Amino acid sequence: MHFFSQAFNYEHPWSHVVIGMWHKYPNSKCSHVISIDTIDRSVDPKTGIIRTERVLGCKQKTPTWIVKLFGGSEDAFVREISFIDPSTQNATITSVNLSLSQFATCFERIQYSPMSHSRTHFTQTAEIQARMTLWRTAADGLERWLVQRFEQNAHLGKLGFTDVLSTLWQERQLQQAQT
Repeated sequence: MHFFSQAFNYEHPWSHVVIGMWHKYPNSKCSHVISIDTIDRSVDPKTGIIRTERVLGCKQKTPTWIVKLFGGSEDAFVREISFIDPSTQNATITSVNLSLSQFATCFERIQYSPMSHSRTHFTQTAEIQARMTLWRTAADGLERWLVQRFEQNAHLGKLGFTDVLSTLWQERQLQQAQT
């Protein structure tokens, strides 16, 4: 099993970041995400927690040797479940790959929490595990490659989300100026 983690702060209030979550895709930096389908959304009447389940469709530039070795295609799907708690101002997103999960799994966890009225703390972790128990050396190589790919996509995700937040902030400023 290999791991990835990162943490940083967005210079935006928590409520703004959570709104941005729903507008993150499509964006020019994350062109690999080609579709988002909301499967379920509900609000717990007792807690007010909003639960949303989505499936993201991705087009990965997968090396030919991986497609030949494992089958499949460059099309991949990810199941994402988010929990937004307005009372504690905590947003948690978990995701796991659906495609090629018989060979490797990537379990990701993202959390957004307020640091101040104008800053939001972001943490992201991923656990990547190849399922090839007979060939541990090959599994380690695959896991390292998957972590590298995950890190590249996480970097693009940060850049794309920063752009989305900036655009939303500018739109909000414009709307406030017009009223």
